[in-house]
Amino acid sequence: MDNFGFLKVAAAVPLVRVADCAHNAGRIIALTEEAARRGVEIVVFPELAVTGYTCGDLLLQSTLLDAADEALAEIVRATRKLPLTVIAGVPLRHGSTLYNCAAVFTQGRVLGVVPKIHIPDYGEFYETRWFASGEGIAEERIAAAGQQADFGADLTFEVNGTEFGVEICEDLWTAVPPSSHLALDGAKAIFNLSASPETAGKHAYLRQLVAQQSARTLAAYVYCSAGMGESSTDLVFAGNALIAENGTILREAERFSADEQLVVADVDIQRLEFERRRNTSFRRRDGASENTVIEMEIPQGLRAAALDRDIDPLPFVPKDEAHRNERCEEIFRIQAHGLARRLRHTGCQRAVVGISGGLDSTLALLVTVRAFDFLGIGRSGIVGITMPGFGTTDRTYNNALELMRGLGVTLREIPIRDACIQHMKDIGMEPSDRSTAYENAQARERTQILMDVANMEGGLVVGTGDLSELALGWATYNGDQMSMYGVNASVPKTLVRHLVKWAADTERDAATRATLLDILDTPVSPELLPADDEGRIAQKTEDLVGPYELHDFFLYHFLRLGAGPAKILFLAETAFRGSYDRATIHKWLCVFFRRFFAQQFKRSAMPDGPKVGSAALSPRGDWRMPSDASAAAWLQELETL
Repeated sequence: MDNFGFLKVAAAVPLVRVADCAHNAGRIIALTEEAARRGVEIVVFPELAVTGYTCGDLLLQSTLLDAADEALAEIVRATRKLPLTVIAGVPLRHGSTLYNCAAVFTQGRVLGVVPKIHIPDYGEFYETRWFASGEGIAEERIAAAGQQADFGADLTFEVNGTEFGVEICEDLWTAVPPSSHLALDGAKAIFNLSASPETAGKHAYLRQLVAQQSARTLAAYVYCSAGMGESSTDLVFAGNALIAENGTILREAERFSADEQLVVADVDIQRLEFERRRNTSFRRRDGASENTVIEMEIPQGLRAAALDRDIDPLPFVPKDEAHRNERCEEIFRIQAHGLARRLRHTGCQRAVVGISGGLDSTLALLVTVRAFDFLGIGRSGIVGITMPGFGTTDRTYNNALELMRGLGVTLREIPIRDACIQHMKDIGMEPSDRSTAYENAQARERTQILMDVANMEGGLVVGTGDLSELALGWATYNGDQMSMYGVNASVPKTLVRHLVKWAADTERDAATRATLLDILDTPVSPELLPADDEGRIAQKTEDLVGPYELHDFFLYHFLRLGAGPAKILFLAETAFRGSYDRATIHKWLCVFFRRFFAQQFKRSAMPDGPKVGSAALSPRGDWRMPSDASAAAWLQELETL
């Protein structure tokens, strides 16, 4: 495991020959050597890979069993200088009983042997003809590869600080897989040796099963199944290999390949440890018996410069278009239903939304329209107010008006220039002042208007601020930070854009669609400073606080995955290679941590709003943090990078 908690694992599918143990040993050794060259730390082979799974009654022959043990001994000897751990499937005798086993070995030593617990005897399976269940076996010893090794179903292994467990094929398909107990006992990675044959439609279910078990156990799950070379007398084996982590498939093999395969991925053990700390339901069972942990330190091998893992630069936004569209529809439903519940509870038939012609207020208005439609309230009950100020441009002003007209809401225009000038005069601010007070006076004037109009209308103010702005504190305290219900509070800026794009794509009215598309094309700005001489936006948010795609990336990995500054920097360099250099990422990461800690007081006083994703900053829900917490430790770590 490297300094950032990544463990490089592999699933290896060799070309076996049924009952030819010497040949199979050679292929296992060759793939293990390749795995070592790629920096793999733990590699797993299929069920009964030493003999082949489809040996049938030959498995009862001493000749085959002796050859299997000799082949295992040869594999252990040949790989003794390689800096990795190997898990291979082999039939082994214990007394007069035969077991379907996984042998775990490294550095020439067999660390332990895990027997298969659930022995299938239905459909195409009749393993009870040859094998006994390993259920209940604990604290025993078995002869394997000329050594005496620990033998039991309760074994877990700890190599260089990472604890992992093993289960075999059918064990995964049962109501309570052994891996569930192994994970509760401390295993953060589970390796499954399988020989599951293909049938139409089975693969999709298998993928779901592996992904779900990795999510349920908050673990990495490495599944490796038999492939080309197994007998096709009655069954076909496709060489399935899957590597999953906490519900996500990271890597998978090409099915029905004529070639051997080595599927490699870096799994994030540090992330899994964080997930288990925060998930209070994931606790060791009271009264559970202690499992046996076999510990081993091995020399660090080659470490690949690049991760065998995809790092998504937009972690809040699904890559697949169909999935993204489905997610957008779901988020709109959550936002609209949250607002509808608040409207019904308060008895309000009116809502007030400040419309700037920007992305956030556009999304808030679209959500409000959905909520009113859902409740059967006429859209005229939505009062959209545009409040042009010193920095308002013709583009955003006209888009705000066109959007409200197109959606059929009540439109009001209330300029704030004169009121702000009077206010600034009252407090003694010079006309040339362009300080924070100049900007915030406008934001608070707008909020005062919205609140007062809401009181006049007997309605509530719908907030427009998003998750990214809350994280950075990019909001005026008791200005746009405040509302009566914040529908965008847990929607990050990168996702806001896709939600509005989805709304544009599904909008039937051509004029409204054109307005939405132009809003999408407008630079993000609070428009609190006067426009330039040509009437263009002079104040661009991302020039001041940094690119939102970077900040959303930082936020996701800090808040959702518990990563520290050094790891976030490393991941961001990987994800944004070719877009941002290290110095730029480092600069904005420093800004992120400074602002995140300094601006907590705004989040501590944030209004109610619906949670739509796995990351949120509500002080009543996902994020509890004192407003005066120090960022020193995080910034100090950044200074050393």
